[in-house]
Amino acid sequence: MKRVRVMVRSFLGFLPWIVYAVIATGDEWRWGALAGLVIALGLIVVDRRSGKDWDQMVIETSAAIFFVLTAAISFADPSSSLMPYGPALVNAWLALTAWGSLAIRKPFTLGIARSMAPEEVWRTPRFYRVNAVITAVWGTAFVVAAVLLAVLLNVAPHATAAVIAVKVVTFVVPMVFTVRYPKIVSARYRDARGVA
Repeated sequence: MKRVRVMVRSFLGFLPWIVYAVIATGDEWRWGALAGLVIALGLIVVDRRSGKDWDQMVIETSAAIFFVLTAAISFADPSSSLMPYGPALVNAWLALTAWGSLAIRKPFTLGIARSMAPEEVWRTPRFYRVNAVITAVWGTAFVVAAVLLAVLLNVAPHATAAVIAVKVVTFVVPMVFTVRYPKIVSARYRDARGVA
């Protein structure tokens, strides 16, 4: 039950991005950025008060930085040429967050995974590898989404169904992978130890 609560809470980290996606249509990108920023800051405050470490709030912190920048641009220049590409920019930023965390050898999923796994496995190579793979899957999904959305928004800016489909698929696939992959690795590890 604790694992389910932690997973649900972890996916709440994406709430600022989801709210932005819903609100930031057309001229409303300013209010979407502001709403995303308020929610991201709210999540950070709640998480810090509940004792979470910063490594458990990478997505929320990344959202706060993104929405500060986006809000500043959107209020300074509401008709910025970046506005139509908001969905692609979100995914490009998230891709930078994921791949950047891998580059510094601190996959963004590590902090979240530590809250669900026993402390004795935190420093094992297998634990790191599982999180590196999961983070790479998220990073790849974000890159794919950014590219597809940039192309779609450039070629067919009113293809709302296609944009939504890209957003949903590129979020659901890594989410399902995140839930299933650790179980698969654990089962293989148990089987290998049983054989040995």
